[in-house]
Amino acid sequence: MATAICTFVILLSVNAIVAHGQALNPIDKCWRTNTEWRRSRQQLATCSVGFAGKMTNNIGKDITRYFVTDPSDDPLKPKPGTLRYGATMVKGKKWITFKRSMHIKLDRPFLISSFTTIDGRGTNIHIANGACLIMYKENNVIIHGLRIHHCKAQLASSMMGPNGKIMSLGQVDGDAIRLVSASKIWIDHNTLYRCSDGLLDVTRGSTDITISNNWFRNQDKVMLLGHDDGYVRDQNMKVTVAFNHFGPRCNQRMPRLRHGYAHVANNLYDGWTQYAIGGSMGPRIKSESNFFIAPKLGRKEVTWKQNKNGQKFFYSVGDLFKNGASFSRTVVGRARPNYSPEQAFRVETASIVRSLTSSAGALQCFTRSRC
Repeated sequence: MATAICTFVILLSVNAIVAHGQALNPIDKCWRTNTEWRRSRQQLATCSVGFAGKMTNNIGKDITRYFVTDPSDDPLKPKPGTLRYGATMVKGKKWITFKRSMHIKLDRPFLISSFTTIDGRGTNIHIANGACLIMYKENNVIIHGLRIHHCKAQLASSMMGPNGKIMSLGQVDGDAIRLVSASKIWIDHNTLYRCSDGLLDVTRGSTDITISNNWFRNQDKVMLLGHDDGYVRDQNMKVTVAFNHFGPRCNQRMPRLRHGYAHVANNLYDGWTQYAIGGSMGPRIKSESNFFIAPKLGRKEVTWKQNKNGQKFFYSVGDLFKNGASFSRTVVGRARPNYSPEQAFRVETASIVRSLTSSAGALQCFTRSRC
């Protein structure tokens, strides 16, 4: 038996460290083995990979540690202790944590300022049944460890925005997280489901985004990258989608890309209805070492491509297919991400994706124990 266990560990990649009987991906390997994670929360910012790069701009001696103690929400006059106060009224770098588990119902869209980290580790945080999160022309933001669900569409309204300034927004669709002209954003280890529109929209020139270790489930439209067919600025968009779990009961857009580039790696796809990965307007998508489990009944094809205006570049390498899943490729080059050294990470073999994504979503973390 000991020999068999040793053989199994050796067969795993050197980078896929094993803990709690599961392989850890490069992000989790960086911090989850630290039993003193609560005392060294800022270590998390050094662990991001992909196009967001390291999030070290979010840490340092000049950071403000802010504790959410009050789950209430006043969109125009946020009270100290509330989440909205920390994200809009506190100046400079801020690391937001929660004193206890709580359910937060946001009365109007929640605008997050640059150099903000929202860290839900060690608590059970639900943002649900109201408005949800928006990053508008902001940068250097980490969203970690939240459960965001049942987000509702919002009418035009005003609310407190970054740097303590009132902002007005038009009608807002019911997305869990929406990025608009945002950059250097890391969305990691969140659980998102059952929202009125989509779960995650990255639009209007947003770029340098990493979406990792999240659990997306129970949703029609999951992830949109690119505003619309006419918004050519999204040609510069670069997004990494890695180590996520899609499903069960997801229909489409995991992701759906317009114009830009996406590196989709080491994700688990637990079925779909229409398609898993789609694109239009000449997108470039590298699907690498993902595990696609087609539905037992219905459409087996992973991809969807709109044939209007522009050649599409869909490249699949090392993907694993089950239940008859198939990937229609348009191979032109290898769609390499061309990461910088701080963005680069090793993509593991698809055969261990179940293990790499087994802790996707918001984690249960306890004091003096590994997450």
